[in-house]
Amino acid sequence: MEAKRYPYPPSHRIRTRPEFSAVFDARTRESRGPVTVYALPNALGHPRLGISMSRKVGIAARRNRIKRLLREAFRHHQYDWPRGYDIVIVPRPHAPFILAEYHKLLTALMLRLHHVWQRRAQPGDSPP
Repeated sequence: MEAKRYPYPPSHRIRTRPEFSAVFDARTRESRGPVTVYALPNALGHPRLGISMSRKVGIAARRNRIKRLLREAFRHHQYDWPRGYDIVIVPRPHAPFILAEYHKLLTALMLRLHHVWQRRAQPGDSPP
């Protein structure tokens, strides 16, 4: 039995300041626990991830551990989530969770954000 591969190529990363700014400027976010996720639909057909972390989260070792766990959760679930979103994760200070907790957090947040964007895209729902 062959193990399933979950690549995380460079094309699935948000890197530049304008890309981060575009996601933040959309002002569509959801929070749960110590994690806030911002999302913006893109035309690429696949999600892209960016992580914006303050030094207030902890020492470098803690910040790097949290970033690795968040990237790994994204890598595993990027093909299960709705396609075509730029995602920026902003963690607040906390002790690192186990990977399964980040899986649950990010999946729940992405589904909620997807519903928000779907409601915005429906015609006839604009306020008078």
